[in-house]
Amino acid sequence: MNSTLLNRRQYLAATGAGVLVLGLGGSAHAQAVTIRQGYQTNIWGMPTYYLLKSGALEKRGLKTEDFAVPSGNLTMQQMVARQVDMGTYAGPSLMLGHDKGGIVAIAQIETVGKTAGLVVRKDLGITKPADLKGKKIANQTGSSIGNIYVDQVLPDHGLKKGDYQEVRMDVNNMIAAMAAKTVDAMINIEPYNAIVEADGLGINIVNLEKYDNVPVFMAATPDFVEKHPDAIVAYLKAWLDIAKDFKDNPKKVSDVIYSFFTSKGYSMSPQTFAKAMGTVDVAPGFPQGLEPYMKHHAEVLLREKKISAMPDFKKLLRTDFMEKARAGA
Repeated sequence: MNSTLLNRRQYLAATGAGVLVLGLGGSAHAQAVTIRQGYQTNIWGMPTYYLLKSGALEKRGLKTEDFAVPSGNLTMQQMVARQVDMGTYAGPSLMLGHDKGGIVAIAQIETVGKTAGLVVRKDLGITKPADLKGKKIANQTGSSIGNIYVDQVLPDHGLKKGDYQEVRMDVNNMIAAMAAKTVDAMINIEPYNAIVEADGLGINIVNLEKYDNVPVFMAATPDFVEKHPDAIVAYLKAWLDIAKDFKDNPKKVSDVIYSFFTSKGYSMSPQTFAKAMGTVDVAPGFPQGLEPYMKHHAEVLLREKKISAMPDFKKLLRTDFMEKARAGA
């Protein structure tokens, strides 16, 4: 774990995602707290990136140190190791983190089912997953999307484990692998799918939205929850503040996030990025129907022996902090 964490810190330095020191206004209690914020550098993490850049945390008197990684399951691992206090990831990764390290959800931040797809190289002429038998499929192994596709979506299309070669790699390396034809397909999310399609390299043959709208949660370590409940409420108030930008000023949001990807060397038009960003629905809260959804995924994880027991959802989904944030907003 230590070497992995070191690599992630090196990645942070390499991507230029440095330390954000915030601390204007807010209560004295909140000012004393520094949140170690994890986020993934794909589009799922971009609402959090926008939060960090928006000044909303600053207005609530909070300080942060941010940790950027390629996908949320890596943030989850950092949180289990108590290297990061908060981070976003989908239900399967949340339950893995809860099982291994007591991680809890303090809010659902977004739904991202439209962002994920099984993208196949265009030159292969493949239009259905069953035709990928014997082919190489790039996957961010251990990620929520990777788990959902491997355990549920691909078997539903007649493609079970062993029928294809899984090539393990970070999502941000998959475009190069598709271009070099070292893989035949990839399980990936935006904006990488939009880039591949816009460049004529691949086509998305199975979008995840048909199977799962994929709620993404803001998770916190039990240590942070116990020590800093007031800071969590102030933090969620900042989320409610910026949710208005996503609804009422999407161009402002898009400009900030677009600059992130172009600064990392990704070449895409504003129109391609706008298409990708439009697949993310940001609405911080705790909507109805989450427990049956989470139970379904927990049953899959139990069957695959990835978690040891069915979670207690009242302990896993901490709705009380969001209720307090809304009451005091």
